[in-house]
Amino acid sequence: MSEPFTGLPVLDLRAKTPSASDRWRELCARSFGLDGEADQAARAIVEQVRVHGDAAIIELTHRFEQRTLSANQFELPRSRCEQALTTLEPPLRAALEQAATRVRRFHELQNQALVSTGTETPGETLRSRVGPLARVAVYAPGGTAAYPSSVLHAAIPAKVVGVDEVVLLTPRPSEVVLAAAALAGVDRVFQIGGAQAIAAVAFGTATVPRVDKIVGPGNAYVTAAKRLVFGRVDIDSIAGPSEILVVADHTANPELVAADLISQAEHDVLASPVLLTTDPALIEAVNAALQRQLGQLPRREIACAALRDQGAAVLVTTREELISQADAYAPEHLELLVEAPADMAAKIRRAGAIFVGAWTPEAAGDYTAGPSHVLPTAGGARFSSPLGCWDFVRYTSVLELSADQLRAQAQAITVLARAEGLEGHARAVEQRLETNT
Repeated sequence: MSEPFTGLPVLDLRAKTPSASDRWRELCARSFGLDGEADQAARAIVEQVRVHGDAAIIELTHRFEQRTLSANQFELPRSRCEQALTTLEPPLRAALEQAATRVRRFHELQNQALVSTGTETPGETLRSRVGPLARVAVYAPGGTAAYPSSVLHAAIPAKVVGVDEVVLLTPRPSEVVLAAAALAGVDRVFQIGGAQAIAAVAFGTATVPRVDKIVGPGNAYVTAAKRLVFGRVDIDSIAGPSEILVVADHTANPELVAADLISQAEHDVLASPVLLTTDPALIEAVNAALQRQLGQLPRREIACAALRDQGAAVLVTTREELISQADAYAPEHLELLVEAPADMAAKIRRAGAIFVGAWTPEAAGDYTAGPSHVLPTAGGARFSSPLGCWDFVRYTSVLELSADQLRAQAQAITVLARAEGLEGHARAVEQRLETNT
């Protein structure tokens, strides 16, 4: 039995005490998922798969999962996904279909913004051409940690932009995950997981195809393997545990604040549920609500540990400080339970996803709202974006110059090339001019 939850640790930034300020800086500088503690183990697994291919996957799957697979059992027939969808309980199927429809509709709109651009003038054509990746892998945890919603939120954007082949990696796939794969348009399913699955699609084996990009959530070893193979393939991000920052003022309902904090705390003992408020009385009310709601929560132990160890109630003075400190934290999920929430949302610069007002719980974003729930964590919202259509395309520059246009640029090119000590560059231009005078 873990320690009982007695309330969120309070960080009163109004008093500007070193202890509160230092702890807040620590929370803002969180690095869960980024430290590479699993790298050493993952490095050995990745190398084993690189050298031994399918044989390594077989051995590692038996060692870590106590499953015995032959290479011809890695891939499941596409009919298994269709069968899972057909036999799914009607309410669950209806929920998946609603989520899939809304996710697809949103990303079809998003895809319209990904356009080829360029300019044409006499003797010169310059273009930036956009096109889909050929093959991507979506990783989905298996077993009791099955996330069919992640299959929808990662695979559908890829299919919307026209990726030729989407490969799903999932150990011990549940029926609902397979059903989600059918709805998302996944092309191939491999019942392999862990760091060995990541390595397999990064290098390719006799049985598992090499991909251009790997996306989707996983444990520390999956994350470490993605970090290690980056450069051979692209990845979506280095993901850490889930997190939420609830920004609330005197108008907030403490029961909703508590519910939203718990919605992320129940994911993982390392999840980060934080309240940021201008109202001291709200903190007391939220703690009371947490106590009530935690009592009936199936994953109480996990949620209590996250609230106690990574949680906090951060107290500031003004609405402007709510905005500035929200930006300092740069959360994966940002809930705004304040007066004029849309106005505040427009002023927030750093968040993976912003949930505006009391009728927009983070849970809607996880399932049915539409934008992908694969979001930057650990402060990554300072510089990165949610998973979207843009993750599954690449841009190619296309340049075409006439002889007259090259002559117009030649002196600048050769001067710059020689300034950089690259004589061959200069001569490549001059030789064309000499043969076309």
